[in-house]
Amino acid sequence: MTNRMTISFEGDHVRAESYGGKSLDWSRKLWPAIVEACEANDCYKVLGIAESSKPVSIMEGFEHIALFRELGISTKYRIAWVELNPSAVKTLRFIDAALFNRMLPGRAFRTEEEARSWLFGKRGY
Repeated sequence: MTNRMTISFEGDHVRAESYGGKSLDWSRKLWPAIVEACEANDCYKVLGIAESSKPVSIMEGFEHIALFRELGISTKYRIAWVELNPSAVKTLRFIDAALFNRMLPGRAFRTEEEARSWLFGKRGY
């Protein structure tokens, strides 16, 4: 599967879709585009939908901490991320925990419905 992404402003959130193999290099393309869309629309709620044919490695997952900091992704963001490939969920959960432990935004979900409920619910982690 070829990597592809679409990012759109949906009026009350930025929707990011990412398909294909994942890597830190891919994340370095995806996340700046997400940040740009958030800043352009003054909207920091992000709903991400991914279907990873190859999940990011655990070590590369850990590098997302530095990537988020480099890009200025702070607690003003609220990021709900859904992984549609069950075999990629373990790595996503690791990234979720690593970000949470460093007070950076982002939560992993199994369904879009769960992600939307958290994203548009009361503030809290």
